[in-house]
Amino acid sequence: MFVQVIEGRVADKDRLRQQLDRWVDELKPGAKGYLGSTGGVTDDGHVILFARFDSVESARTNSDRAEQGKWWAQTEACFDGDVTFTESEDIETFLAGGSNDAGFVQVMKTSGVGHDQAAELDSQMAAVAAEWRPDLIGGFRVWTGPDSAVGGNYFTSEADARAGEQKPPPAQFAGDQATFESLMANTTFLDLHEPWLS
Repeated sequence: MFVQVIEGRVADKDRLRQQLDRWVDELKPGAKGYLGSTGGVTDDGHVILFARFDSVESARTNSDRAEQGKWWAQTEACFDGDVTFTESEDIETFLAGGSNDAGFVQVMKTSGVGHDQAAELDSQMAAVAAEWRPDLIGGFRVWTGPDSAVGGNYFTSEADARAGEQKPPPAQFAGDQATFESLMANTTFLDLHEPWLS
């Protein structure tokens, strides 16, 4: 899998959403290897979009389409200032991965945690998730460096997620939860109250 992470500040949220909907209706049918996307706008106007393709080649082929270039020129005007692109083929999913059924997505931008540590904690979490956090559908992590990543957790709803955050972890995961919270100390959380899912 190959993921493009697109970030910026929103200038026209409604127009941006219209542009994304138009891409799905008009450009998606010709986008070879496109797997899906997740995005949204935070309360303070931060836009983050994840576009997933089956390979780098498919993503490049899509970017090179004339209709894609025209669409992006129009879409870029929906942003206030520069737009950044981060790309990676180093992606992990956990539990059920992403889901179009999610009512709330929380994006986490993390540094100071390694692949092996994160994978071990994901495995421990998966063993208790059904009982402890049924609100958590699944998620993904895009590694942007040796110890930095950005990813998303998909929840049934924001109300369910907030309630789940207050539940103490089961005894067998208590130590792992403390380790996880320590590793995630350098994390920025971006709440997408109305996630855009495709």
